[in-house]
Amino acid sequence: MHIDRFPSRLLENAVNEFAKLPGIGRKSALRLVLHLLKQDLQEVEIFANSLIQLRSEIKHCRVCYNISDSDVCNICSNPSRNTSFVCVVENIKDVMAIENTHQFNGLYHVLGGIISPMDGIGPSDLEVESLVTRVNEGGIEEIILALSTTMEGDTTNFFIFKKLKDTNVKISTLARGVSIGDELEYTDEVTLGRSIVNRMSFEDSIIK
Repeated sequence: MHIDRFPSRLLENAVNEFAKLPGIGRKSALRLVLHLLKQDLQEVEIFANSLIQLRSEIKHCRVCYNISDSDVCNICSNPSRNTSFVCVVENIKDVMAIENTHQFNGLYHVLGGIISPMDGIGPSDLEVESLVTRVNEGGIEEIILALSTTMEGDTTNFFIFKKLKDTNVKISTLARGVSIGDELEYTDEVTLGRSIVNRMSFEDSIIK
């Protein structure tokens, strides 16, 4: 059967929806849909309801903008976390990558992206001003810039540095164990963990 010649409109509609997911071609979409058709109806309903519940009930933490089930995420509300250290990351995947290293016990600030003029993303599209507000409220001793070592990541790092350089907060960045051009989610846990532990002053990184 040619993949575009479906015996059922319902099947075709389902394949078209799965094919909209990133990294999923039509052949993969068809394989996933056929797999679901083999499952009990109850299992498929659980699967579908989990997606609906995710989309309708998910929140963003009002402190760090991480994805959360409640107004304040379980990291920000954890009394054992060191609130004087804030690690600035691009997205939830970076939070997960750093948490998996078990080398950081501070808080996070999720920007929701990085500055990318080619994609029409500027500073006003990110949670930068909310980061400045957190710093100005006091209690933060160090900001750790943990963005990807790409041109866009470095541009965002420098923009944040300029916004915070006149404060009394120490601004550091990951040690260059994370290779230039790498994104955090693809960096192995040991390398990423060492880069956090051996972080350096952002100003020194500019000079070097």
